[in-house]
Amino acid sequence: MASVTHAKARLRGKEIMVLMKFIVAIAFLAILVSLGSALVFMMRDGRNGQAKSNNMVKALAFRVGFSILIFLFILIGWKLGFIHPTGIAAGQ
Repeated sequence: MASVTHAKARLRGKEIMVLMKFIVAIAFLAILVSLGSALVFMMRDGRNGQAKSNNMVKALAFRVGFSILIFLFILIGWKLGFIHPTGIAAGQ
């Protein structure tokens, strides 16, 4: 009975690790998109007599906030044991 519970726990841990990898990958893509949009706003704003908008500042602020959020997410995942620095669970 205990081995069945342990097997379920290991399977759940693997599911969580796959989910966290997916979330981290999506977060990095969001950071890159935000950086690219800031570049576009920097190149286009203020041309042809138009006033500059705050779009670039908003995109960069989003990137910084999202980077901090993903760092905290990774740190919490490591602290809870869902992420291991070497990719190998401790004690195996």
